[in-house]
Amino acid sequence: MKTVCRVGCAVRTEYKLQIPWCARRTLRWLFFVVVLMGLYPVMPANADEIRPALLDIKEQNTGLFAVTWKVPMRGNRVLPITPRLPQSLELLGSPTLQDVPGALIEQSTYKSNGKQLTGQRIVIDGLSALQTDVLLLIQLQDGTQHSAILRPASPEFTIPLEASKLEVAADYWRLGTIHILEGIDHLLFVLALLLIVSRLGRLVKAVTAFTVAHSITLVLATLGLVHMPAAPTEAIIALSILFLAAEIVHQRNGVIGITERYPWVIAFIFGLFHGLGFAGALSEIGVPQHEVPLALFMFNVGVETGQLLFIAAVLSLIALLKRLPLTAPHGAWRLLPYSIGGVAAYWTIDRVMSFMPFAV
Repeated sequence: MKTVCRVGCAVRTEYKLQIPWCARRTLRWLFFVVVLMGLYPVMPANADEIRPALLDIKEQNTGLFAVTWKVPMRGNRVLPITPRLPQSLELLGSPTLQDVPGALIEQSTYKSNGKQLTGQRIVIDGLSALQTDVLLLIQLQDGTQHSAILRPASPEFTIPLEASKLEVAADYWRLGTIHILEGIDHLLFVLALLLIVSRLGRLVKAVTAFTVAHSITLVLATLGLVHMPAAPTEAIIALSILFLAAEIVHQRNGVIGITERYPWVIAFIFGLFHGLGFAGALSEIGVPQHEVPLALFMFNVGVETGQLLFIAAVLSLIALLKRLPLTAPHGAWRLLPYSIGGVAAYWTIDRVMSFMPFAV
């Protein structure tokens, strides 16, 4: 409190609130907790999942077909979509049902009346009203294989005489692009990297290293040459985001971290684990065995397309904000790294708990 006296003016008293250092630190942590609680409802534990429905039709013997229908669940509700197979296929017995995390799998056997499947239609009833895709895989006894992605705008597929390489390439490019744009954990890693590395040349090197690294492990894991359980992989991906969030805070406090010194090294190391995450997502939808190199290559191209689109959007937004006459409150810069770190911390704990011996 201090008293101010001026000539010709009444005496007035000004009060200045003095907050002790320990209280200021407590308020900062309270702010962090509030942000984390606000983000809690939108923190999916499996942010890296890519879950279209899957319809897999395999001809086991002449005229006998094994059909697997895997449909995603939202909460406890199965998506209201149903495959309508060609009329030449007749169901034998009753389907078997299996609950797996996030999906319901129905396996059944069908018998053909002798008519070839080529030229016949497969339709997904109810797909037009939903925002999801259906991956269709068909394998005939003569070695012919077909694959397609059915979408709300095109929920049916006519089985051709020969598979189109162009269609396979376009479908898997689209899957890769959608996967990276919907994979919030991968995007948060790239965003944190952008916030640390400001110089364009160093940023290009870091992004290139990240791309090379996840491309290597994506190929090796998809081909079965490298294997790592999904749960630890996802935990390390979350931990990589938490690490970069802490590096952002250190940088703003004047501490030069290893990411600022060697961004391409950090991007490459963590990129290896992100590639394993991509491979896990790709294994969920499957790869047509007759077009493995093409499907794998185009999925990776799609991932890079989505990543470049995200980087371009972030850099454009940053350039726009620099042009606006905005004055941010003191300490407002903490909001973004604390939010990223809070989400990553939640994911890390949740994913580690999922594979611990005492996890239920």
